[in-house]
Amino acid sequence: MELGKALVFLGALLVVAGVLTMLLGRTHLPLGRLPGDFFYRGKNTTVYFPLATSVVVSVVLSIVLYLVSRWRR
Repeated sequence: MELGKALVFLGALLVVAGVLTMLLGRTHLPLGRLPGDFFYRGKNTTVYFPLATSVVVSVVLSIVLYLVSRWRR
């Protein structure tokens, strides 16, 4: 029973993340194209490492989760 609830919650979380990603794509925010994101295109290779975007997303998620944990107390 608990596994089923966890899977439903995870699915709902993925749907919300997908919708947010689509909405953020329409706002033309430069996520993925920040100055600290590394992009190399060689003759036969392409390497993309979104370092700055990862840091920004991590900070935002940390703040959101902190606020949610404070709200649940």
